[in-house]
Amino acid sequence: MTVQDLINELHLTVFCGQENLNREIQGGYTSDLLSDVMGFATEGQVWITLQTHKNVLAIASLKELSAILLVKGNKPEDDMLEQAKEEGIPVLGTTEQTFETAGKVYQLLNR
Repeated sequence: MTVQDLINELHLTVFCGQENLNREIQGGYTSDLLSDVMGFATEGQVWITLQTHKNVLAIASLKELSAILLVKGNKPEDDMLEQAKEEGIPVLGTTEQTFETAGKVYQLLNR
């Protein structure tokens, strides 16, 4: 599944990273604790979080994640968007809760 496929299936908002929506998603990781993501997320995953600040991008880039998916209607802060554009990492959004979003992503990746 590509990032674009995920956007289409879940009707997600694309905040930035349109040039990399063809990236493959290998799995998902859900956490709001940056050190947890740094320790356990793996390359190619989509990161589901409510964190909206610039440090999220540093970790997403370090871990070579496919995209960041913000939940609960959260929008990226300006410095996060700026960093995401530099890194070329898609930042997506949904108004749904974390639990529901993670469940839907899991189902899509395992069908």
